[in-house]
Amino acid sequence: MNQLPDRYPEGEVPAVEVAVRVTDLTLAAPDGRLLLDGGRLAVRPGRITALTGPSGSGKTTLLRAVAGLVPPGTRRTAGRVEVLGRDVLALDPAELRALRRHRLAYVGQDPGTGLNPRMKVRRLLAEVAVDRGPGALHALLAEVRLPTDDGLPGRRTGQLSGGQQRRLALARALARRPAVLLLDEPTAGLDPEVRDEIADLLRHLAARHRLAVALSCHDADLVSRLADEVVELSTGLSTGLSTDLPGGAAAPPRAAPRTAVRPVAAGTPALAVSGLRAAFVQGGRRTPVLHGIDLTVAPGSSTGIVGASGSGKTTLVRAVVGLHRPTGGTVTLDGIRLSPAAHGRTREQRRRLQLVPQDPLGTLNPSRTVGATIGRPLRLHRRTGRDRAPGRVLELLDHVGLPAHCADRYPHELSGGQRQRASIARALAADPDVLVCDEVTSALDDGTAAAVMDLLGDLRDRRGLALVLISHDLRLVASRTDRLLVLSAGEAVESGPTADVFGAPGHPVTAALVARATARL
Repeated sequence: MNQLPDRYPEGEVPAVEVAVRVTDLTLAAPDGRLLLDGGRLAVRPGRITALTGPSGSGKTTLLRAVAGLVPPGTRRTAGRVEVLGRDVLALDPAELRALRRHRLAYVGQDPGTGLNPRMKVRRLLAEVAVDRGPGALHALLAEVRLPTDDGLPGRRTGQLSGGQQRRLALARALARRPAVLLLDEPTAGLDPEVRDEIADLLRHLAARHRLAVALSCHDADLVSRLADEVVELSTGLSTGLSTDLPGGAAAPPRAAPRTAVRPVAAGTPALAVSGLRAAFVQGGRRTPVLHGIDLTVAPGSSTGIVGASGSGKTTLVRAVVGLHRPTGGTVTLDGIRLSPAAHGRTREQRRRLQLVPQDPLGTLNPSRTVGATIGRPLRLHRRTGRDRAPGRVLELLDHVGLPAHCADRYPHELSGGQRQRASIARALAADPDVLVCDEVTSALDDGTAAAVMDLLGDLRDRRGLALVLISHDLRLVASRTDRLLVLSAGEAVESGPTADVFGAPGHPVTAALVARATARL
């Protein structure tokens, strides 16, 4: 990597010992609920500080406070947030915009929501770049491992995978040449190779250009290799305890997920995909992205879909649920052919086939409370009586590990991991027969991820739920799926029983995925 110019003049941090200092910060929501209590953080030039802790422990709140992006109505009741010597929460709007434009960059956990869907990639970069020359923009894309020779610079964000959107958001942040870089789960949803490349880039930026980098991360292996300091937050209102990581320190142990492979039911498949093709239309030109994909999912089974970021996984499942119109092939549900577009399917067909997308904000209406969002499919699909709906909403929240008070919160008041669990609860409210999950555990800590997968496994046992699981966590896929489909450049390069594919991969792409996963154990 290291495509960026050697000189980084506008990103050089002034001669200060600490670029970011948070001291005893307490934030309260409009209703008086504490969002953070006595938070502390120090981020130094040339070093990487990682925020760790369970989902909902305050990592995102702390990072957003440093960027001056606290939720509307939030009150600071104590403490300070200083960035390059300035109290961020005391700046007027113009000063805060100038700071974020030139000195501080923040990339949120749902980066796709910050990308204008009407703008093409090259314009999104040029909009914020210090150097807008074609060569500089090309170097930025190459730095974050985005291709530049397949028409990607001319695409809009809706034509990018979730992992590509995340890397584009990082490229936009780097284009500003900031002094302070804040990243919320920057490697969630990325395949292991790209994740390691991004980690190398962050180390290069910190060491070579003295950037002060703070990031939240659930990947204990990555934190142990990447971070100079760790701030560990406990559930709720931790103050955060910072510790230096010695070189080569072993990663904290991970909770091993419970093996949940079950016998596959015989008979008509719940979901069958045959010869599915899809394309993106760009400037009147059609660019194929899927090339004749076949997939069969039996009732009560679990099928994993793996492949590098940009290989077509998300496009495949969006085409299956009717959100991306295919150019060829068929999708059938219990032997009945489905309309290519979701609006051409019956309400019952839409109910039975549900998607939990990689970006949970795509399914959570920002103007509705979480409880209202989960309650809507209960009413639309008549899954419970009106008088019992509130109780059922609370049951669903409990199933995904969210407290009852989350029903009264809006999506922006939840952490990224909490939004991800709320999105799962919303899909389960429809009582589907096939549930398609796109990186649903990427923003969850190990314990919460295992609990969510146990819930889905229990639904497979009790009511024959068929599960389609997209994940870059091959350990999760290996222990939680019966069959596996491997994609590369829009083609199915290998498929079969999960144990057989992982045990004796028959294609170089699969062998490389398994080798990288094994090397990280």
